[in-house]
Amino acid sequence: MTINRNCAIALLGLGCILDPACAAELRLLTAGAYKPVVMALMPDFEKQTGHTVTVQNDTAGALARRVSGGEPFDVVVLTPGVLRELAQSSAQGAANSPGKVLPDSIRTLARVAIGVAVKQGAPLPDISTVARFQETLLAARAVAYIDPEAGGSSGIYLSQWMEKAGIADRIRPKAVLVPGGLVAQRVVSGQADIALHQISEILAVPGAQLVGPIPAEIQNYTVYAGAVSTGTRDTAAAKALLDHLGSPAAQVVLRDKGMQAP
Repeated sequence: MTINRNCAIALLGLGCILDPACAAELRLLTAGAYKPVVMALMPDFEKQTGHTVTVQNDTAGALARRVSGGEPFDVVVLTPGVLRELAQSSAQGAANSPGKVLPDSIRTLARVAIGVAVKQGAPLPDISTVARFQETLLAARAVAYIDPEAGGSSGIYLSQWMEKAGIADRIRPKAVLVPGGLVAQRVVSGQADIALHQISEILAVPGAQLVGPIPAEIQNYTVYAGAVSTGTRDTAAAKALLDHLGSPAAQVVLRDKGMQAP
């Protein structure tokens, strides 16, 4: 990220409206299902501030490894637990190293439920109860979800739930494990009959139909939070970006994208 350090007004995070020389180039790393929200909010942020934002997306697990490994960024969106771990490591002596976060900057942004998808036009399966949901999975030719080994939160949770429910051995041979990205694309392509993923990720796939959330008794919400890097070269601009992600305008986008306010 580059910035004109002589622009005192940039300390407010909004100075680029008045002086384009203050514009910062920010790097935002976002995990999983939160990406559609980020992409919807960035044009307005860039227009308001003059800053430019480069966005990169990955699974929560992969992104945590990248950040822990020292990959430079300005703002990161991950799960609160991972951010707290990154903040703690900073407090223990790596406060100026890239890839760590400012402890007091952590802010909860959204939560999202796991949903079920089929190809648009296909019959909608019954997922109204846990028993019916299990029957739907067992009757499907192929079931797609994020590969737990890739670090996606929904895939990790679903694999653990299948083990507890006693159906893992019957699902495993027909599982379509997706290393990352949009799982619902597998029902559109015909690789799977059922896709399980965060609702916001399902809504982002043309040709996929959201059946609904998995039953409340076994629902698992992924919570997303944001934080500012200790290695950012413009803390004010990075904090302004994080504030935008938590703004009233963001609440409207969350609903449109199938997510909920924290």
